[in-house]
Amino acid sequence: MANRTTAASEGTERRQVDRPDITVMRETVQILLDPDAVALPPTADELKTLTQMIRGHLELLIPEVEQSVRRLKKDSIPRYCALACVGEARGKLRAEPIRRLGVEVGYARRLARTLNALCDHYENLGARQ
Repeated sequence: MANRTTAASEGTERRQVDRPDITVMRETVQILLDPDAVALPPTADELKTLTQMIRGHLELLIPEVEQSVRRLKKDSIPRYCALACVGEARGKLRAEPIRRLGVEVGYARRLARTLNALCDHYENLGARQ
């Protein structure tokens, strides 16, 4: 019986590790969308790192949201909205910024707003919380 308990607790720990960390995602988004960030944008290296982080978060969260909508009715409005956000996120991931600092900041902020919306959908759908 001890083995079953151990196996069950390991499975629970594994699921918790696999869950997206929405708090970290929102903190990353806030760095770019904070009103102070508009006045003092990140350096080129910081921007590159933030953009890569947000892209990674999007790539992690997109399949999670898609999985969450599967349990909703096909004609559900929350399902439609979440899938529209997933489509927008995929489109933004395919787009590449022009390599100029001002344009790259705008690209990173668009990714950040999309990630923020995807986090909202993930939470609203009650995904594995």
